Amino acid sequence: MASSKNAFYAQSGGVTAVINASACGLIETARKHRNRIGKIYAGRNGIIGALTEDLIDTSRESTSAIHALKHTPGGAFGSCRYKLKGIEENRAQYERLIEVFRAHRIGYFFYNGGGDSADTCLKVSQLSEKLGYPLQAIHVPKTVDNDLPVTDCCPGFGSVAKYVAVSIKEAALDVASMAKTSTKVFVMEVMGRHAGWIAAAGGLAQQRVDDAPHLILFPEIPFDQPAFLGKVKESIERCGYCVIVVSEGVRNAAGKFLAEAGTQDAFGHTQLGGVAPFIANLVKENLGYKYHWAVADYLQRSARHIASQTDVEQAYAVGKAAVEFALKGHNAVMPTIVRKSSQPYKWSIGMAKLTQVANHEKFMPRDFISKNGFGITPKCRRYLAPLILGEDYPPYKNGLPQYVTLRNAAVPKKLKTGFKL
Repeated sequence: MASSKNAFYAQSGGVTAVINASACGLIETARKHRNRIGKIYAGRNGIIGALTEDLIDTSRESTSAIHALKHTPGGAFGSCRYKLKGIEENRAQYERLIEVFRAHRIGYFFYNGGGDSADTCLKVSQLSEKLGYPLQAIHVPKTVDNDLPVTDCCPGFGSVAKYVAVSIKEAALDVASMAKTSTKVFVMEVMGRHAGWIAAAGGLAQQRVDDAPHLILFPEIPFDQPAFLGKVKESIERCGYCVIVVSEGVRNAAGKFLAEAGTQDAFGHTQLGGVAPFIANLVKENLGYKYHWAVADYLQRSARHIASQTDVEQAYAVGKAAVEFALKGHNAVMPTIVRKSSQPYKWSIGMAKLTQVANHEKFMPRDFISKNGFGITPKCRRYLAPLILGEDYPPYKNGLPQYVTLRNAAVPKKLKTGFKL
């Protein structure tokens, strides 16, 4: 590939507390190689920015602004839930991407996202080869769900895990204080459509027998109503209260989501309608206990103020590695986290082919879930514990964290034709 080609970076799917740390690692590293990488463009609102030729010139941002991305949550350039279909099914979309890349002399494509993004990155790589356009496509891993294969963990997960574990520990102290005369059951719903990693992280709060959470409901374990209600009653009789963590993707024995809303999101995933109130009402109707419920929702994935230092460092590292892989000539690959030891925790950066990542999900192993299906095992705890280690507080001013807002200056369009999404 000719030297000094430009690079394109985009963020995809639900953002995290540390996705911008990956952007920071990528842009800072690329800026050190100006002899081989020219401009670093970002897609405004993810891949949509490439399709509509709505590019952001990151060179217009100061060194300090880019560095501040490392401690800023959200998606600094805008993300999107927009799934590109198969190449043969909608070849025009992929050809449009190549058309925009050609017009702006883009030779490096960095796509920061989860499983669907890995699939898109792979397809773009394949089509560019077919069309004879030199392009190196590198996927940068990101997902709070921790469900990407090959990599030991996913940047974004460790901070959500820390938030959930801390929140359930603190909420449990509140419930325990009032249980004698008030609320006896507290239900917290967390993300996790098919994989229960986030729900499992709540189990880290349980440091002694009878500590909360008393029950965890996983997508991997079919919901057993009689067994569940029995455990709730048992917990209240023994401890005086019951704290429950439930994954949004919990299903019944027939495989249907307990909280299925009957609609789909932009990726074609079933839209879930809130399992926490469902579970809470089930307890009220069958056992009569007073309850409260909460949905962590965006709070869990945007809580940069309580981010895991391990997660921040790993997110930065995969962004940095993506550029280094591209400069070494790699294509259709993804940086991975390789666990070298758990105690003490040591990790390094590895590499996976996108054919191993795209359209694959990593679920909770059965030996990470207790025999009764309502808790985590010591093996799971050993896996999770290092991922929430360390604090990496953002700078504060007047009691509030200081986050950066980029200029996001537009790159002049070069194509005469637009593109309809």
